[in-house]
Parts: sequence; structure tokens; C-alpha cells
Amino acid sequence: MTEIKKEGILLSKTDLEFENEAVLNPAAIRIGDNVHIFYRAVRNGNYSSIGYCRLDGPLTIAERWTKPFMVPEFDYESHGIEDPRIVKIDDLYYMTYTAYDGTNARGALATSKDMVHFKKHGIIVPPITYAEFVFLAESAGKVNVNYYRNQKFYYQEADPEKKIMLWDKNVMFFPRKINGKLVFLHRIRPGIQIVSVNSLKDLTKEYWQEYFLNLQEHIVIDPVFAHELNYIGGGCPPIETEHGADLSWGTGN
Repeated sequence: MTEIKKEGILLSKTDLEFENEAVLNPAAIRIGDNVHIFYRAVRNGNYSSIGYCRLDGPLTIAERWTKPFMVPEFDYESHGIEDPRIVKIDDLYYMTYTAYDGTNARGALATSKDMVHFKKHGIIVPPITYAEFVFLAESAGKVNVNYYRNQKFYYQEADPEKKIMLWDKNVMFFPRKINGKLVFLHRIRPGIQIVSVNSLKDLTKEYWQEYFLNLQEHIVIDPVFAHELNYIGGGCPPIETEHGADLSWGTGN
């Protein structure tokens, strides 16, 4: 059994404008003796960007930027970029994050060859409304009814006709290709699902429509216990062991 020692708080919010509300939910990757941390930095008003720091060894902060590492640039992330995760596949770093536009929270992707200059690829989760998803999920049958009974969550606004997209968060790639395919986990309430594609170009609207018509085949785990009845979410990216992938789950947002 793995022993865990709690070392206490490593990073705290500062007086800098971009992180004066909170710092949380970091992505971490080890390169040699350094650990690179990309964390969610929240400023007043709940607007998020991604901050950066580098550790020498597991605990010593050797470098911490005084400005955001990555900031919102497009409409789909106008209210913030949140909760990053990072892996290296072949010679490319894949950073996924939640893009929030003030109404919709959906998984997005940026890639880099040097972990400094990242290219944003936009939203990679289903480009469909919640209403479209309900139709497809109900058509699929044999799935947890909580997948299409989230009206109270989605329609909290006074305007019920507002175009609310399907929330799909917690996107995390496996750290290598499997049978030549890119594989990632993602979270549509209430469970966690899996995707396997030859290329990101395969993630078309038609692909997702077919995916949801066979939704049960793609569900990795659904809530079972009392403490996770509403929904579960992914933690860090999968870690490969001699016994297979080690996955972690949580009940946060």
C-alpha cells in the first residue's frame, strides 16, 4: 500500500490581481528533477486564468510567475480557463482545461512541443445543446436516468429558452496512445466516460451523435455511494502502472 505524507499548503493566493481570490486545482508534470505546476488562478469576480510555478524536487518553489501563464482569448472561454491537466504523448504536451463563457463550461485543449508556447485547439467535447443530448440519451436507453434529468442544474436561469450547451468537463488524456489511438476521459453528469479516436479531427458533431446513441458502451464509472450520488468527476490524468492504469475520482465540480 502506498503511504501518503501530508506536507501542508504549497501555494497560496497572492495580492497579484490575477490570483487574489484563490489558487487551486493544478496540473503537474515532472520533467527530470523539476515539477512544473499549472494552476487555476482566480481573481475577484470568479474570473480564472492559469498560473505557473516550477519546483526543484517535490516541495521547493524555484520559480513562480507574477503574471498568468495562459489567459482567456476567445468567446468560449471569456469568463475563465479553469482546472488544467497536462500529459506528454510522444513529443507533444496536451493541456486540457475547462473553458467557461459565463453560461457554459466545456473541455478545451491546448498543445505544445516545448511546454512554453501553447496552441489552443478550442472546445473538443460535444458541440451540442443539453436539449439535444437529452434526446440522444433517451433514445439510447439503458443508461442512468440522471444523465437526462438535470433540468434543475441546466435551467437555473429565468429564461428557459436560453441556449445552454451540454456541460462536459474534466477532460484528461491517457499519457500515451493505446493501439495507436488518442484516449481521454471526460465527465458528463453524473458519471465519467471514455473516448478513443485516431485523430482529434474525428471529434465531429456526427461522431458525438453516434457516441450518445451508444452511450452505455462509453461509461467508465457512475455514482454508487451516498457521498457521490449527484455526480463524480475525474482527478489527475491516469498513471500507468505494471497492473494497468491507476485512476482517481472525486466529487467536486
